[in-house]
Amino acid sequence: MEAPPGGVDDMTRLSYLHEPGVLQNLATRYELNEIYTYTGSILIAVNPFQRLPHLYDTHMMEQYKGADFGELSPHVFAIADVAYREMINEGKNNSILVSGESGAGKTETTKMLMRYLAHLGGRSGVEGRTVEQQVLESNPVLEAFGNAKTVRNNNSSRFGKFVEIQFDKTGRISGAAIRTYLLERSRVCQINTPERNYHCFYFLCAAPHEDTQRYKLADARSFHYLNQSSCIEVEGINDAEEYLATRRAMDIVGINEEEQEAIFRVVAAVLHIGNINFAKGKEVDSSVIQDDNSRFHLNTASELLECDCNNLEKALITREIVTPEEIITRTLDPESALASRDALAKTIYSRLFDWIVEKINVSIGQDPNSKQLIGVLDIYGFESFKINSFEQLCINYTNEKLQQHFNQHVFKMEQEEYTREEINWSYIEFVDNQDVLDLIEKVLISSYFSYYDRSHKMQGSYDVTSKAK
Repeated sequence: MEAPPGGVDDMTRLSYLHEPGVLQNLATRYELNEIYTYTGSILIAVNPFQRLPHLYDTHMMEQYKGADFGELSPHVFAIADVAYREMINEGKNNSILVSGESGAGKTETTKMLMRYLAHLGGRSGVEGRTVEQQVLESNPVLEAFGNAKTVRNNNSSRFGKFVEIQFDKTGRISGAAIRTYLLERSRVCQINTPERNYHCFYFLCAAPHEDTQRYKLADARSFHYLNQSSCIEVEGINDAEEYLATRRAMDIVGINEEEQEAIFRVVAAVLHIGNINFAKGKEVDSSVIQDDNSRFHLNTASELLECDCNNLEKALITREIVTPEEIITRTLDPESALASRDALAKTIYSRLFDWIVEKINVSIGQDPNSKQLIGVLDIYGFESFKINSFEQLCINYTNEKLQQHFNQHVFKMEQEEYTREEINWSYIEFVDNQDVLDLIEKVLISSYFSYYDRSHKMQGSYDVTSKAK
């Protein structure tokens, strides 16, 4: 049977389920602003690159509330409704996986899932703010410190996020927790045109004059960690306004003024650290602070971090090696000192991000007695650039694992069931990357034990089994 002119809303109804047929069907529906299409129980969403408010209003939520799956047009609300009904009626905890390439619209889809679950299970929280409102209100803060402009997306999540929504026995939201994974630390120190570093750096540089003066900041172009790319401003993003919006969002999620001050001191300190340069020292393989400008940024960074300037300098130009007998201090050449500087900046920023996430979780509050939950996983998409770092390996490996999970449930298990029941069917060919995954896993595990083996020889005995766990 030929597909109708408007396409089909479920790919399993296509006469020929192959790549050309799937793409043609998606393109046909996209032309009609039908951005959602089912493939059995899986929802495919095509980014419309425009606002479609009528698709997500309260009226639309009410339509999908309690409706049988497939009864109405494909929609992200239908997926959330199935997860919620199974949890309530069958006691099943569920997780909704949102995956796709970078820029596909995963984060926006996650927000829609959250809003629908809040519509079903919302309840008043402390001071009239519901738990789900607090989760949604945390998004601007997480995006300010964890999102950046990339080649494909002006607001790309550079970390994975799992939101665990907890429910009580009546099906009302009683708590939540946000867990983050694999923040792209290398972005702090290295970016390429036309990308940007994390939003918060540009927001702070565009802050009101009294704030930039307090942190001794200048135009974003004057900082090495930002001027490696010619892209400083992004169309549609007003950095000055976003700075104030981020401050307001911090107020809402329970980060007080003193804590906000500390956060932005750390952000400013990272920028100043990036402007510390080194020259060759008098001794072989040693280095010194290059000039007065670098000295200024060193002093400023130590003031902002409230640490001793001499200790900070020592930490950048020397390295301590701990052995069972003694502590050996080695001087670093300028190149190694730069690597030390960047490593410090990445570590500081990563720990700041983790602290912010933990602060948000404390503010939201978890329900330790909850036995029912729905998780929403927003993991960043497959990436392939001209130069790919270790982060891309981790991101793409994770995506391949998720794809394998998809293959296992959609193709392998279904076709094995057909074979057992002796159903007459045509085998569906699909790319199975299990061999590649096995190879990567073996290499990673081998490298892991090799690393700890070297640590064992340097630092004495250790328990490999407990470390591996």
